[in-house]
Amino acid sequence: MGKAHLGVIGLAVMGRNLVLNLSDHGLRVAVYNRTWERTRDFLTTEAAGRDILGCPTLAELVGALRTPRVVLLMVKAGVGVDAVLDQLLPLLAPGDVIVDGGNSHYGDTARRYERLARAGIRFIGMGVSGGEEGARQGPSLMPGGDPAAWPLVRGLFQPIAAQAEGEPCCQWVGEGGAGHYVKMVHNGIEYGDMQLIAEAYDLLRQGLGLDTDQLAAIFARWNRGPLESYLIEITAAILAVRDPDGRPRLDLILDSAGQKGTGRWTSVDALELGVPLTLIGEAVNARYLSALKEERKRASAVFPSVGAARVAAAGMTPRGLVAMGPAMPGDPPTLLESTWVQDVHDALYAAKLVSYAQGFMLLRAASQRFGWRLAYGEIALLWRGGCIIRSRFLGEIKRAFVRNPDLENLLLDDFFAAAIRQAEPGWRRAVALGVELGIPLPALSAALAFFDGYRRQRLPANLLQAQRDYFGAHTYTRIDAPDGQRFHTDWTGDRREKTVDE
Repeated sequence: MGKAHLGVIGLAVMGRNLVLNLSDHGLRVAVYNRTWERTRDFLTTEAAGRDILGCPTLAELVGALRTPRVVLLMVKAGVGVDAVLDQLLPLLAPGDVIVDGGNSHYGDTARRYERLARAGIRFIGMGVSGGEEGARQGPSLMPGGDPAAWPLVRGLFQPIAAQAEGEPCCQWVGEGGAGHYVKMVHNGIEYGDMQLIAEAYDLLRQGLGLDTDQLAAIFARWNRGPLESYLIEITAAILAVRDPDGRPRLDLILDSAGQKGTGRWTSVDALELGVPLTLIGEAVNARYLSALKEERKRASAVFPSVGAARVAAAGMTPRGLVAMGPAMPGDPPTLLESTWVQDVHDALYAAKLVSYAQGFMLLRAASQRFGWRLAYGEIALLWRGGCIIRSRFLGEIKRAFVRNPDLENLLLDDFFAAAIRQAEPGWRRAVALGVELGIPLPALSAALAFFDGYRRQRLPANLLQAQRDYFGAHTYTRIDAPDGQRFHTDWTGDRREKTVDE
């Protein structure tokens, strides 16, 4: 019996499913888990009858691999990864490859890359997206680290990745921590997408009074248009599920969202790099706010909502919605496809475009800071299949960077600019409706505020600079002075202005 093509350490859900995926593609896999019981359970259930070798020790795992050895870590991010590396390093030889497929922070990946390089070990930090189903059927994979390792693992991972238009959603991203950085930004966009959809749902449900059956139909229709995406698809499915007693399952779920911190990482890094990632930041804050369930209960008694009364007074109940005609060719006019519903659709679409634009702004800043030379269009293609944020317009991102490789912002591309212009009136009406009805729309409104700020030639930051100069003598520049010339005003004395040498 020959040696295994690679070893996998960690047999939680993601690890198990990736092993089965690898096995489906004709690879012999050696597996190890910290507890032998989990390994034995795997071998006797899902892996039964497959060419999968269970190893009770790390030494046996390494001994079962062909050279150069390739080891995939699927362990919990953080200190656990370092602990496994400490145990694994003495067993490996220069030229062997370690791939971290967990949700590690890119800074940890960069540190591990440098450490292992000194030992002659080739290290890859690989973002894996798609959850349990993606790992089993075909994930989106974002590898980065030691370029010399890529030729050794390309044939292992590209076949098991999701395929989109005949291409694997697995391509080399860049050196050091680039792979996990791209995955971090992916997760931040995921936070933003989910929050935007939740706000659209809230506006339709609480603002317009639509029930879950109506909403399931609306989201299913939206998934046949520009909003087509995995998250819209599963939202339609979720809205259609009922408990045995007939109540919508969604209505019985506690409104307190969890998170694993990757969205927060994205927001923090954006602050560090000076990138206005406003939408994702608001999405993270919305989850924090949702966790204050008991406080929100008390606040609701102090500040009762007036939204319902305003809805009724304005005649915006479902009976008052104005049908706008067929939603899709051949469909009859329907009450659900009203002007208000279309406005919410347009708001969601425009804000999603802003979310991706902000995400690629962060990738651009990181690429410049770390010298990664990220291929933005290719990154968009990695997300077309297998991952949570796969959506119809990812191909347009690729085409935008083909048209202009030096594109500063996706909003400046003709496709995105035209889409925003078309959606803008409905976007504004939807956000205004939320404000009028007291329905919080932090991500939808943050995206609109970013758009309005980004397109302004002149912002009130001149006043901020004057204030900073007033209380801290921080100086300012004048629009009619040479570049780089600084000024300070004696605001509390004779108010004279003088030039300041840096």
